[in-house]
Amino acid sequence: MTSKANKILIIGGGFSGMAAAIELRRQGVDVEVVEVDPDWRSYGAGISLGGATLRAFRRLGVLDAFIAQGAATDNVEIFIPTGVKVATLPTPRLAGPDVPGNGGIMRPVLARILAEATRAAGATVRLGCTFTHIEQDSDGVDVTFSDGSCGRYDLVIGADGLYSKVRETVFPDAPKPRYTGQGVWRAVLPRPEAVTGTMMWVGQKVKTGLNPVSRDEMYLFVTEDRAENTYVAPADFLAKLKGLLAGFPAPMMQQVAQQLDEGSQIIYRPLESLLMPRPWYQGRVVLVGDSVHATTPHMAAGACIGIEDAIVLAEEVGKGVTVAEALASYQERRWERCRMVVENSGRLGEIEIAGGDKEEHGKIMRETLMALAGPI
Repeated sequence: MTSKANKILIIGGGFSGMAAAIELRRQGVDVEVVEVDPDWRSYGAGISLGGATLRAFRRLGVLDAFIAQGAATDNVEIFIPTGVKVATLPTPRLAGPDVPGNGGIMRPVLARILAEATRAAGATVRLGCTFTHIEQDSDGVDVTFSDGSCGRYDLVIGADGLYSKVRETVFPDAPKPRYTGQGVWRAVLPRPEAVTGTMMWVGQKVKTGLNPVSRDEMYLFVTEDRAENTYVAPADFLAKLKGLLAGFPAPMMQQVAQQLDEGSQIIYRPLESLLMPRPWYQGRVVLVGDSVHATTPHMAAGACIGIEDAIVLAEEVGKGVTVAEALASYQERRWERCRMVVENSGRLGEIEIAGGDKEEHGKIMRETLMALAGPI
């Protein structure tokens, strides 16, 4: 394996895949993205983003669009269920002194911003298409697609998410996603003037919070313990979510509970986690984002580390070294940071399930935020 990566295929058009396409195009690489969804949709309600993510947005050239269409704020305020504030978690301004340290945005809005940037960068995007067969040799990768076409590439990037078909195909012995014993509820609501940043109410077994996602919208999130990953019927969403909020007598939470109705875009998702041991690549096929390190949302860093993967991989490819050297350097730079996020986020969930040490919980959050503030 001696040639450089001049023609690259990205399988998966999510946040990590789009970020990789944008950055690789800046390196002058010929990039093709295949996305199985013909409508290139992003499901979900809001997404919380830390300062490291906003720093990555600046690198990708989408920060201004995020600020215009999302919400950028400072600090995280933490309350007990009655509404008494017990702490303020600072969020460093990593994207620059003029940019707040964290924020939120609707997932479909962020997906649209990145999709526009991907096409503007000059990447070829094929929708409603995925791979059916991958075969590689020392000089390249031959890929057969679901539309019957074929292509040969210097490098293939698997960015197809938690249930990655690339991972399943190239790394058949890789671990499977693991249910963590918690689920998260999200809903979109009008944003009152009092919600100027991220706010969290921490109960003994349930945690809830609010985060602005635009000038006039916010999203509610509630994390609860669920011993088994059982199906929850959408018809029950509203009643179950209101029931969880009944344990939070804080006036803001009760106001939110009263606002909830059938139009609140309520979503429930069981929390799953994955950290694939090294190697993250085989020959000329490499994994990025949730396909190799899916984390729970406790540190609001899942999208962040996936986008950072894309930036680092593009940097290493852009050095003009061999594919083997680029992938080895990418893995070396990413392993410890991603391991830290996945394992620390998982530990926060364990503490919450056990009703454990609140001091340990706070310490892990602070240390993880400090680590994420470091360079990638």
